[in-house]
Amino acid sequence: MIKVEIDSHSGFCNGVVTAIRKAETQLQESPLYCLGDIVHNNSEVDRLRKKGLVTITHEQLTSLRGEKVLLRAHGEPPSTYTTAEANDITIIDATCPVVLALQRRIRATHDLHDSQILIYGKTGHAEVNGLVGQTDGEAIVIENVDALDRVDFSRNISLYSQTTMPIDGYNGIIAEIRRRISPTAKFESFDTICRQVANRVTDIRRFAASHELILFVSGRKSSNGKVLFSQCREVNPSSRLISDESEIRAEWLAGVRTVGVCGATSTPRWLMEKIANQVEKLSKTEK
Repeated sequence: MIKVEIDSHSGFCNGVVTAIRKAETQLQESPLYCLGDIVHNNSEVDRLRKKGLVTITHEQLTSLRGEKVLLRAHGEPPSTYTTAEANDITIIDATCPVVLALQRRIRATHDLHDSQILIYGKTGHAEVNGLVGQTDGEAIVIENVDALDRVDFSRNISLYSQTTMPIDGYNGIIAEIRRRISPTAKFESFDTICRQVANRVTDIRRFAASHELILFVSGRKSSNGKVLFSQCREVNPSSRLISDESEIRAEWLAGVRTVGVCGATSTPRWLMEKIANQVEKLSKTEK
């Protein structure tokens, strides 16, 4: 008999929970648009689409007039708010409070005009786009140490981070900047990584090590999912990345006694429960 456990620490972070609640509340009253996928999980996006949530692009936003638009937890640059105001669009703002506070800090630093602003994060990620927007597009996005070659180390540097980036990577960037910066320049770093997300690394490594097979449930577009899945694989090579129950293979379960189901901050609990149920169903079929 296979024992299946769902990781109690996995699933939506507070910012995503708030965004989805706001969407569901508004959908009870009127149609609602969402600027980009509300969460990087196709199953949850599809669930809300069936309730009436319409996902649009930034280009489509410019053609809307007098509608209601949800801004997801990732946050948006100032230009999005300007477009909404010009088009008489009502904004339902679900920007995560942690991201919102980070945007304000970056804007305040930018307004001082005394340092280069570096953002450790994924180029093109929605949150990063919102952060760069606070600097009128001037911030330099740093994905890894190699990207530091674009930085002028003779000038002052202020370093921030996308909220969902790994702490080890952030510390590596700090160490390299300190090694290369001019003695006459000032360097400040601000640890803006969300601890609710960062602490999941320790939790998920412990969870992955306690099971023979790990089924990590995540949308393919989730940056956080990629980070957490890599942690699972590091401590448990028998870790599989899946997006829904249809991707589970019966042969994975052969000879396995314990299966752990976990996921990203964008993975809904109901989906992990479907995965667990499918594992139990397949294990009974194999008998």
